[in-house]
Amino acid sequence: MKVYNTMSRKKEEFKPLSDECVTIYSCGPTVYNYAHIGNMRTYVFMDILRRSLKLNGYNLKHVMNITDVGHLTSDGDEGEDKMEKAAKTQKKTPWEIAAYFTSVFFEDLKRLNIEKPELTPKATEHIDQMIEFVQELCAKGYGYETSDGIYFDISKFPRYGRLSRANLEEQLAGASERVEVNNEKRHPADFAIWKKAPKEHIMQWPSPWGMGYPGWHIECSTMSREYLGDCFDIHTGGVDHIPIHHENEIAQSEALTGKKSVDYWMHSEFLLVDNGKMSKSLGNTYTVSDLIEKGYSPLAYRYFCLNGNYRNKLNFTWDALDAAQTSLNRLYAAVSKHKAAAAGNIPSETIEEWKKEFAEAVSDDLNVPLGLGILWKVLKNGEKSHDIYEFALYADAVLGLSIEENSDVKEEDGGEQEVSQEILELVEKRSAAKKAKDFKTADEIRDQLKNMGITLIDTKEGVKIVKD
Repeated sequence: MKVYNTMSRKKEEFKPLSDECVTIYSCGPTVYNYAHIGNMRTYVFMDILRRSLKLNGYNLKHVMNITDVGHLTSDGDEGEDKMEKAAKTQKKTPWEIAAYFTSVFFEDLKRLNIEKPELTPKATEHIDQMIEFVQELCAKGYGYETSDGIYFDISKFPRYGRLSRANLEEQLAGASERVEVNNEKRHPADFAIWKKAPKEHIMQWPSPWGMGYPGWHIECSTMSREYLGDCFDIHTGGVDHIPIHHENEIAQSEALTGKKSVDYWMHSEFLLVDNGKMSKSLGNTYTVSDLIEKGYSPLAYRYFCLNGNYRNKLNFTWDALDAAQTSLNRLYAAVSKHKAAAAGNIPSETIEEWKKEFAEAVSDDLNVPLGLGILWKVLKNGEKSHDIYEFALYADAVLGLSIEENSDVKEEDGGEQEVSQEILELVEKRSAAKKAKDFKTADEIRDQLKNMGITLIDTKEGVKIVKD
């Protein structure tokens, strides 16, 4: 198996520390708001990695943290605490906010058929370990105290910046234009490992430096060490984590232990929306629930993600999701034809060759688009065979498209079912309202149909009607 290592900037043969078990740490969500589909792309990538490793016969010990402690709005230790801000806005406690959005996040994982990692520790359950970690860093001379917290002295860690390979001075010049300079820091890039809390700050704990709370970066270093040891195999996250969060994790962890902390760093690229950035101001930070409300299967979004390499930017449009939904329905329909056929009419050597071809694709730095193409090639085999259905289940162990659960879709309707004249008339009224740009009426009709157990999917070919 080969994976692309961000640290070396090349594909490397994967050699785990132990043949018994692969150890993985993934940066989990900060549970102050709904995760959007860009966030979820990173977790689809995480899931494909898990499934590909298991296809290669590995057992996994995978940790994904839940950041239920405040995370400042700036990665550079500036701005308002995200948990506190959400709590004030919604008139709830930070713990209520964290509990609610944690449950929503795990429900979204389930909807996207993303396997839950073996361990999902919460930051709030590891405060004592974080304090001990900070104390050890200070004892080794890496931490120093200011009026607002304990900071990591990057001048004591000469290897700082090797993951991102960024010009640190240029990065600092840009940062100084965006945030107020903390004159107590020895170097502008020094980062907080513990913050002293003002009295009004809700989430705070006693520490040797007074009441306070952990720096965002120290959480991951502490929990990865707690469950995976001083060094582990793979660390995953989004590319946005590379220049600050993951650089800081490396500095903290390796300064403390004097050892290399991670062998393979793997990062998922950004999801674009209409070739631009997702932004609340643009109203395009869609969630999984938003997709469902518009009549799409969450697995259509997963299918959409599988059509792009995790290291390339992926552009989300509604047309692209329409196409993914249509292709997914056709995939299910194609599988159903083979499910109903007799077995034993495909040579075993041919089946093994298909499996080898698929496994080699997904084992080459998770080349899932190629693997998906191989599945389609096999499904279009002229001779129908239950053996091909079994191969589809083999491939789905990595693809995660719930093929077995959806393998009774009829090809002639692609998942559509016979509907009444009343429903057809409502669909026509909605289409007329959309053409007239009366979106309020169109949405009301869509909701009315939803209550009747009818989902509408807008495609290039027209409106697809699906009974729930």
